[in-house]
Amino acid sequence: MVGVDAFPVEVEIDIGAGMPPHRLVGLAEGAVKEALDRVKSALKNSGFDFPTRKMTINLAPADTRKEGSAFDLPLALGILAAQNVLKDRARLRAYLVLGELPSTAVSKASGARCRPRCSRALPGSRA
Repeated sequence: MVGVDAFPVEVEIDIGAGMPPHRLVGLAEGAVKEALDRVKSALKNSGFDFPTRKMTINLAPADTRKEGSAFDLPLALGILAAQNVLKDRARLRAYLVLGELPSTAVSKASGARCRPRCSRALPGSRA
């Protein structure tokens, strides 16, 4: 979100050879930089594995700052898709997904009033 305007962000994840550290790129700020800790905890507490290999996560567009905890759920789903736990990636791309992930449950995300406007701007999106 920029002010009261929301914009779509695509989460792109590559899990490759090599050891962590994991990299989060695409002008991530504040809570977004901390997201991997929350996502790792939430995935493990939900019975899923967190990648032990090097992972690069790009938040596109790369030239726009991203803030807030609403990226937790999209990151978690992207990690599960990159590990082939979620098999239907095309179906996943059809949705606008946002949400904060504490270590045990999904909670509301700030800025939810602006996001339906953003979702209507996405062709074929289901918010």
